[in-house]
Amino acid sequence: MGISDKDILFLGDSVREAARAEIMPRFRNLGTADVSEKTSAIDLVTQADVLAEHRITAALRERFPAALVVGEEAYDADPSVVPALADAELAFVIDPVDGTFNFAAGLPVFGTMLAVTVRGETVAGIIHDPVLGDTVTAIKGAGAFLTRQDGQSSRLEVAEPAALNHMVGGISWGHMDDPDRSRICSNLAKIRMTFAFNCSAYEYWLVASGKLHFIGHAKLMPWDHLAGVLAHQEAGGHTAKFDGTPYRPGETTGGIISAPDRDSWQLIRREIIGI
Repeated sequence: MGISDKDILFLGDSVREAARAEIMPRFRNLGTADVSEKTSAIDLVTQADVLAEHRITAALRERFPAALVVGEEAYDADPSVVPALADAELAFVIDPVDGTFNFAAGLPVFGTMLAVTVRGETVAGIIHDPVLGDTVTAIKGAGAFLTRQDGQSSRLEVAEPAALNHMVGGISWGHMDDPDRSRICSNLAKIRMTFAFNCSAYEYWLVASGKLHFIGHAKLMPWDHLAGVLAHQEAGGHTAKFDGTPYRPGETTGGIISAPDRDSWQLIRREIIGI
């Protein structure tokens, strides 16, 4: 089962409609009862997450009734949906509000991510910025593009390789334990500038568009990475897990690095991750 150009347009429209109807009306407008902790004070869920996921899921199930739909919030009710991605004929993976901590804090650094997988391979990805109205769309073998709210579109390209002390990037170490946490934080002093956005949607957009040289994460959940990894690869970059293997739908263990090319990836793995 494939995915058509019309389907891609439908997916983009569904994501943007959820942002207009469920996310933006609640941005900087949340009451105490609208925000809950999941696993900790920095792992949150809001009414915008839940309602946006419901809206996108309903649209997907109406158009693709036989497809597997994996939403970040629905995963808590049925964790078996993630391993099922490896073999699903057609699946959609949704992160309704990536960067929920930022969203709940009133920071305009969050996004909606949607990935399409076919038999364990990511074939399309969408990253939408509800605040700016910009959308990154990646299609396997066809490139990654940024479309502005006014309709202007440009092809994304990763940064040129650079010496370590000229690189700009970041490793999301918040979910790491020591000694990895302390070692990586110390090693980040070797680069020119480091950033931590607490938002995979923004990080993948920045690395796919050449604004950052590299990003890395230790926590692997498919809604955080599938769309972004495809966008980065289609923009010419190299992404792999810490052990050098490709990241596949359904995997949840092992860190991941995205860099301009394989040599840069190996440099980050050795000098920053320290393995």
